[in-house]
Amino acid sequence: MNSLPPEIVVVGGSAGSVSVIIQLLEQLPQDFPFALVLVIHRQKSVPSEMDKVLGFSSNIEVIEPNDKDFVRANRIYLAPQNYHLLIEQDRTFSLDYSEAIYYSRPAIDPAFESAADVYGSRAMGILLSGANQDGSQGLAYLVQQGGRAIVQEPQSCEFPAMPLAGLQVVPQAEVAKPAELINRLFSL
Repeated sequence: MNSLPPEIVVVGGSAGSVSVIIQLLEQLPQDFPFALVLVIHRQKSVPSEMDKVLGFSSNIEVIEPNDKDFVRANRIYLAPQNYHLLIEQDRTFSLDYSEAIYYSRPAIDPAFESAADVYGSRAMGILLSGANQDGSQGLAYLVQQGGRAIVQEPQSCEFPAMPLAGLQVVPQAEVAKPAELINRLFSL
């Protein structure tokens, strides 16, 4: 197991995940030392103000990054609606408009995979409530690259399909209830 704290934490979720993310943001200290990237499934045909909704829960601004913005510690990034959010080797964001994955864009799998490619053992992936399998393969890849995986306890999910798929592919992932996530982020 990696003994270094993460440089980047990617949180992926879908149906039932927003309340968990809000709880996490409310507890996040202002001086957290990593980049926090949120990838949440949203309907692409409906205008979204998710960044503002989540921003109300945090003392730190929630930013939808632009293409080629640098990934910085102590920032909260939200994958923009209708784009996959990737991280490039020069540690900048890339907005990708390729095919939807599990009917979703942004999708969680490519975000986990690109974070693992760049940050390796300093990447952490957290997979939350959702109704499909997005995120499970990306989480497996992240662990293969030395990263750390946390999956929301399926019994605590409104929609457990996504965490169950994650645990099926990554059985060694840590399992946490929503109230435990904040402590897990800082447990190293």
